[in-house]
Amino acid sequence: MDNSHEVSELEHGRGLLKPSSNKEVLNGRTLQNVSSSILRTKSEPVLVSSVRFQMLRHFLANLQEVILGTKAVLFPAIPLAIAADFYKFGRAWLFALSLLGLTPLAERVSFLTEQIAYYTGPTVGGLLNATCGNATELIIALFALYQNKIHVLKYSLLGSILSNLLLVLGTSLLCGGLANLKKEQRYDRKQADVNSLLLLLGLLCHMLPLTFRYAIGEGPVTFYYTLELSRASSIVMLLAYVAYIFFQLKTHRQLFESQEEGEEEEEKAVIGFSSAFSWLVGMTMIIALLSEYVVGTIEAASDSWGISVSFISIILLPIVGNAAEHAGSIIFAFKNKLDISLGVALGSATQISMFVVPLCVVVGWIMHVHMDLDFSLLETVSLLYNNYHSLHFTGWNLTLHERSSSFSVLHCYSCLFLGSQNSSE
Repeated sequence: MDNSHEVSELEHGRGLLKPSSNKEVLNGRTLQNVSSSILRTKSEPVLVSSVRFQMLRHFLANLQEVILGTKAVLFPAIPLAIAADFYKFGRAWLFALSLLGLTPLAERVSFLTEQIAYYTGPTVGGLLNATCGNATELIIALFALYQNKIHVLKYSLLGSILSNLLLVLGTSLLCGGLANLKKEQRYDRKQADVNSLLLLLGLLCHMLPLTFRYAIGEGPVTFYYTLELSRASSIVMLLAYVAYIFFQLKTHRQLFESQEEGEEEEEKAVIGFSSAFSWLVGMTMIIALLSEYVVGTIEAASDSWGISVSFISIILLPIVGNAAEHAGSIIFAFKNKLDISLGVALGSATQISMFVVPLCVVVGWIMHVHMDLDFSLLETVSLLYNNYHSLHFTGWNLTLHERSSSFSVLHCYSCLFLGSQNSSE
């Protein structure tokens, strides 16, 4: 009876979960959730509690937590993007507004999956977080696949991996090192090793079709076998990712738990399960709509702005899509919480490389779209350099090596920035 009363109170925006469930809930959170949570604000339910009608009070309480419970100020870009499409504004404007509108939605999806994890337990919650952690990139990729824009799809996924391992990780290490010059920044090497080795496996699967094409030469037969090899490799990658999730959530959960549990014990659910699920479905639909706008207008924006599609896909889409998560990673590096920063950068890159990319290949297989793992020579070499650095500086506790590595990583991303801007279509 008491439990049903608590759930009812929480659904109406008044109740909170008991602290006794915190330990179990924390086990369902990922470091990406912890990173995004730093950009959230505490909302006061004083005004909501004065509303007379219960249903309206319930809706306003959820609206206050979901929409106003974030420091992101780009929510007005969402209705502006819809209005730009309805009133037939310039397609470049539609692209820009849609891209800006995706920024707060990515952080809010992370918040809602975390709320659902409070009710489903650590295993289901962790699985949901692992699936929805890069929902924006996945939805954009699926729309690009549906519209048969394979070059946009490959560039955006490649950019997501590179921005996590070069820009986010390099900036986090540099800022953390400068803010803690007289301290030795330590992190959990076991967790970093797991992600780095999975990234290495993904790199090998990317290199197989490329080396096969260069060894055999161009031609229709080569294209067919490259496609078949990519599909077989994608199945292996998905199986490896499933094993990684089982390893993370079941057999070795303690390796992936946040080391800051003592500071997170006061975290509680702020909205009910049904409300969180409904908001999650609604926000996913809005992300799908804005992603369709982005994919459909990217060429028009490229022509209007005078920059290449590869630059927009590799540089702009990943930065804007996960801006809140990336900013949180850098802030935690300032606070000398390197485990969280590494977990965000390496974990997100692992998810893109080992889940989103092979999933797109398999979905393309079902849709009879020729999507393969051959990302061309330059892109694959950049992935190789990426993996070298991630393996290079996860082999010791970061002190002075961190600063030199971070400069090297940021230099590589700067070269990628200039190269993609000047590349031809």
